[in-house]
Amino acid sequence: MSPREVEAYAARQVETDARRTSLSMGRVLREFWHHPSPYLLGTCLAAAVTGRVLAGPGSWWELAIPLGLVAILPVVEWVVHVFILHWRPRRLGPLTLDPLLARKHRAHHADPRAIPLVFIPWQAQLWLAPTWTLLAWLVTPTTTAMLTLLTAVYAIKSGYEWTHYLLHSDYRPKSAWYRTIWRNHRLHHYKSEHYWFTVTSAGTADRLFGTAPDPSTVPTSPTVQRLHDLQL
Repeated sequence: MSPREVEAYAARQVETDARRTSLSMGRVLREFWHHPSPYLLGTCLAAAVTGRVLAGPGSWWELAIPLGLVAILPVVEWVVHVFILHWRPRRLGPLTLDPLLARKHRAHHADPRAIPLVFIPWQAQLWLAPTWTLLAWLVTPTTTAMLTLLTAVYAIKSGYEWTHYLLHSDYRPKSAWYRTIWRNHRLHHYKSEHYWFTVTSAGTADRLFGTAPDPSTVPTSPTVQRLHDLQL
């Protein structure tokens, strides 16, 4: 199947939804700010940037922090998507291990058009913020490096949140880069949940880990919208 045929296939999957419309970037951007996640991430990013500015000059090697995070982002996305978001509920004695992020992601797969389910759950962000701060403090040798790390983390998370939201919005792809990630993400949601895990890049980590097959060789998964079929 050629890239054009793959894109046509992905487009048809979305066009079957009667709610599909074509919104301008301005409309889509305004809708983005109707949800709590952008404000939570924006607050954390603003706090990190303010702290970094007030901390004064740091060392030149701190530039490696954001560059390194951007470099490993596709792999991080893949690992988080596969092992956390697609976590299969497990029983441990009388307890069922089924984290909030996994439950919300199953709901997201069940209805990819539900925009509130696209975002990182606000409940998770409330504990992720202090967790990231503690982790940054533990792994960096100076205050400026810690704040540089936090600034980079929240800038990247904000970029991820916007990209994932845009992929599920009614904004139609225009750039070649956006069309590629749009197609890959549509295939993940409408063809098979076992492949195409990256979001902000065009299948880089998927190619690395062998989860970017030719779509024509992949049978449509019966559980693409019913992750794990919830058989406990």
